[in-house]
Amino acid sequence: MSTTQTQVAIIGAGPSGLLLGQLLARSGIANIVIEQRSADYVLGRIRAGVLEQTTVELLAQAGVDARMQAEGLPHDGVELCFGGQRHRIDLFGLTGKRVMVYGQTEVTRDLMAARSAAGLPTVYEADAVAVHDFDGSHPRVSYLKDGVRHEVRADFIAGCDGFHGVCRASVPADAITLHEKVYPFGWLGVLADVPPVSDELIYVHHERGFALCSQRSKVRSRYYVQCGLDEDVAQWSDDAFWAELKRRLPADTAAQLVTGASIEKSIAPLRSFVAEPLRFGSLFLVGDAGHIVPPTGAKGLNLAASDVGYLWQGLQGFYAGNTTEIDHYSQRALARIWKAERFSWWMTSLMHRFPDSGSFGHQMQMAELDYLFSSRAAMTVLAENYVGLPLA
Repeated sequence: MSTTQTQVAIIGAGPSGLLLGQLLARSGIANIVIEQRSADYVLGRIRAGVLEQTTVELLAQAGVDARMQAEGLPHDGVELCFGGQRHRIDLFGLTGKRVMVYGQTEVTRDLMAARSAAGLPTVYEADAVAVHDFDGSHPRVSYLKDGVRHEVRADFIAGCDGFHGVCRASVPADAITLHEKVYPFGWLGVLADVPPVSDELIYVHHERGFALCSQRSKVRSRYYVQCGLDEDVAQWSDDAFWAELKRRLPADTAAQLVTGASIEKSIAPLRSFVAEPLRFGSLFLVGDAGHIVPPTGAKGLNLAASDVGYLWQGLQGFYAGNTTEIDHYSQRALARIWKAERFSWWMTSLMHRFPDSGSFGHQMQMAELDYLFSSRAAMTVLAENYVGLPLA
């Protein structure tokens, strides 16, 4: 058996684990990242692409923002479409902040490259990963690699291993409280190398269901339509998807839509989920390991990044002799998480067609949308939440 000593063992090489590792390394805190999947698998996951200003600032502090600043697309606004009309929220005018459109895959690629260039230890394709003794003073992580058992001894373990990871699953059931809401529909998403139909994102409320026109670059677009959870993605041809998206867009917008062969096509269920607390002795839950939001509010990656920010601050303080921030990690992170959960739930409830809401529910949505664009205060509330609340 091989034994390694470090300060922080990070489980999971997604963007939250890699960002935490990069920030810790730049602060002189030793860490190792352990990932069950291959690097190619991690890079192949298609995820979010809207970054809050807080996330952009953390990437800058990690020293991995150069390509994002060169290739990312700053957005000063976002559009909501209902009643066949597009209405714009001036994010920058209302808040002085903007969002950055830059795909999660590219964020991960930049973080991987930085970690590799710095020679920081990363283990991919680690089998049988397990966490031990995190309720005591000597936490450990064990895993198998090429048939050899390895053990990492650390001061802390950061569980950045996602919703289905081992870290949250290793917490005793009576020590954790789980909150969950599963929505009765999913998103059928298509990624295609076609120019976006609009310079800014368009969220669509339509009688046939929600739609979203998003993008990853000036030549790559990401589109979604609301669909049933029982639908099979194999039954959706590219032509069928584009036809359905056009039905949900205003006629003039649909006429400008450029279609093409899909690079990736999938159906994602929507859920809201929070685990409380996020600290168990020396084990911290970060990102999807501790919470999930529906993608409507573009909060998933950004919440993971804010968790990383809180934990990084706490660990810096700990190694400088101050435990205040590390002791309040769970409390600070959860306060922001619940606000983002509320916003994502509200956006989802506002923009989607719910099968059991009836005509009354539909009229409430329309009244809410009508009020939203008649009130600067209401638009400001949406804008403040969309660009991201500050790290408190």
